[in-house]
Amino acid sequence: MANTFNGFPIAMFAFLKELANNNNREWFNANKARYKSDVVAPVMDFINAIRPGLEKVSRHYVADSRPHGGSMFRIYKDTRFSKDKRPYKEHVGCQFRHVAGKDAHAPGFYVHLSPGEVFFGAGIWCPPNPVLDQIRSAIVEKPKKWEKVINDKAIKKHFGGITGDGLKRPPRGYAADHPYIEDLKRKSFIAMHQADPSLVTSPRFIKEVEKSFSAASPLVEFVTKALGLNF
Repeated sequence: MANTFNGFPIAMFAFLKELANNNNREWFNANKARYKSDVVAPVMDFINAIRPGLEKVSRHYVADSRPHGGSMFRIYKDTRFSKDKRPYKEHVGCQFRHVAGKDAHAPGFYVHLSPGEVFFGAGIWCPPNPVLDQIRSAIVEKPKKWEKVINDKAIKKHFGGITGDGLKRPPRGYAADHPYIEDLKRKSFIAMHQADPSLVTSPRFIKEVEKSFSAASPLVEFVTKALGLNF
């Protein structure tokens, strides 16, 4: 149950700090047992603990505690197209995506954990253009519902509003003077809450994450339904 999770161990962040200073395969392989015990195991506990709270928001979003192929992102980086060839991520990321989602670009709830930065919330990050077109069409076709989302008191209070990188110019087919043109220009639709890193070792952490997931639910519901999915 959610109330049995008492926060992440300090050892997890000690591992991530050491990894940042030794981001190479030799060090990681020598410390792989620590990675499994100090990082993977507590993250699996967290995923199991968050499941009941997530189900209260939507039963169509999944908390999958499998160590491979589940809600926890792989620690291995894809360096094929990056100048940064360090092989490992220096943070922990969990995405609780829609049951129909296939990858990180699906709508979902997210938790990011590192020694110096902690944030959590929800939305959809850099989806492919056909998906963006569906969201933009929904904003145009259902302006009152979108207005309700962006003016939602919990979203404003908890996240300061909806954010996400956008185009410099209006997307093709959308008028520059549309009342929601800044939203139509977005390439991501995100509501994220920055938290004090000290919170993650506290029993209060899971409740704060659950609160954020609930607060972000109007945005996730709008995006989910715009894609023709159940919320």
